[in-house]
Amino acid sequence: MEVVNSKGAVLSNWEVFGLLKDLCQQDVKGRRNLAKTQTHLANIAFDTLKYLEKTPCRNQSPEVIHGFLESVKDFKLTKAEKLQLINLRPTTPVEMQLIIEDSEERLTEEQVDQLIALVEHHLPDNPQHLVNGKPNQ
Repeated sequence: MEVVNSKGAVLSNWEVFGLLKDLCQQDVKGRRNLAKTQTHLANIAFDTLKYLEKTPCRNQSPEVIHGFLESVKDFKLTKAEKLQLINLRPTTPVEMQLIIEDSEERLTEEQVDQLIALVEHHLPDNPQHLVNGKPNQ
């Protein structure tokens, strides 16, 4: 595989989910007919969308993600670590250790607990915690 653009932006699962939903809606409306012209792409898009519908990203929105990013700005996390927190929604210290490089040196136990609380507050797993696409305060 060849890297076409090494400076290309990375996407969160929520962004991929939105793009694939739009792509599939266009396909259903007949604007594109991926199933006939690009069957492999249609299969990949459908399978990925089916997977993402079962993940917490289905409950996210730009406001939710922005609120989370604002709440974790003092933790000095890398962009990749923030993206993984958004995508994976870790809820245990072990999961945090797997996502945050050198977490034992960079974060105290209290900070890890704070991060978990911020993840649970800003990135809810079920939609009952959301009011108009935002975390219920």
